[in-house]
Amino acid sequence: MQFGFGAPVSGPLSRPRELARIVQEGEAMGYDYCTISDHIAIPRDMEKKYPYSDTGEFPGRAGGDRHEQLTAVAFVAAKTSKLRLVTSVTVVPHRPPVLTAKILATIDVLSEGRLTWGIGVGWCQEEFEAIGTEPFDERGAVTDETLAVCRELWTNENPSFNGKYAKFSNVFFQPRPVQRRIPVWVGGESGPAMRRTARLADAWYPIGTNPRNRLDTLARLEAGYERIKKAARDAGRDPKEVGLSYRFSQSGKAIPERADNGERRLGAGEGAAVAADLRSLRDLGVQAVDFSFDGATADQVIANMKQFREAVLAKV
Repeated sequence: MQFGFGAPVSGPLSRPRELARIVQEGEAMGYDYCTISDHIAIPRDMEKKYPYSDTGEFPGRAGGDRHEQLTAVAFVAAKTSKLRLVTSVTVVPHRPPVLTAKILATIDVLSEGRLTWGIGVGWCQEEFEAIGTEPFDERGAVTDETLAVCRELWTNENPSFNGKYAKFSNVFFQPRPVQRRIPVWVGGESGPAMRRTARLADAWYPIGTNPRNRLDTLARLEAGYERIKKAARDAGRDPKEVGLSYRFSQSGKAIPERADNGERRLGAGEGAAVAADLRSLRDLGVQAVDFSFDGATADQVIANMKQFREAVLAKV
């Protein structure tokens, strides 16, 4: 099992020196990957609630500094040498398909094959409108076509495509990614996200705290993964081709030890209990788990990462 941490791309800790120090120290500690989030233009007013909190409040609602995701990934790649780079997640319809394919291929080449492409369709309609994307209601179709475009451009010597959102032929597209297949992790817990995972992805990458589709207990996550594997079989794929990664938005003593159904909540409580959860997740087949670390300064974030690695991860 691999372990990751969130790299700050908003607020004071996203300043160049602070961000570089956090990712470099995380790499030196032995973390396997960092995650980098994606928002381009956060609306001041949103009709739809944020899907990963019970209150619906968006963590970045107050505004402030925020980097473009893929530019930040390239920056982190240049500041590290072994750390894997996971987009968590790219809102795929925010960017044109061919341009997306080129940026990701460039990052993979310049990082020497360290990119994992976490993807999602997005949830904030006002942000789509501010960016000027394809219609919000078509975001699922745009995402699927973009993935097909990327794989065509990344694998074929003379690529061509004739779709609704991208059309090309007789073009050069080099250099192609270092990795023969950039891993694709699909985020999201809805039915469409799970079906997309089963058909197209290398791994499912849920967050446990979506109130509409809670995956915050071992039994709930196991049931969700079984649905993924069944859908993969129905799509003609070997279920073993679809891995499972998991993101903790919160962990430790600050969260309730029981979920709303009375079962133990994953990641809650003292370090020994969290380590036991991680061992259970590993036994379930989870290949990667990542965490968010608080701190007002880079020193505090790094100290929390080190303490967690020694008190929890060392016991897994």
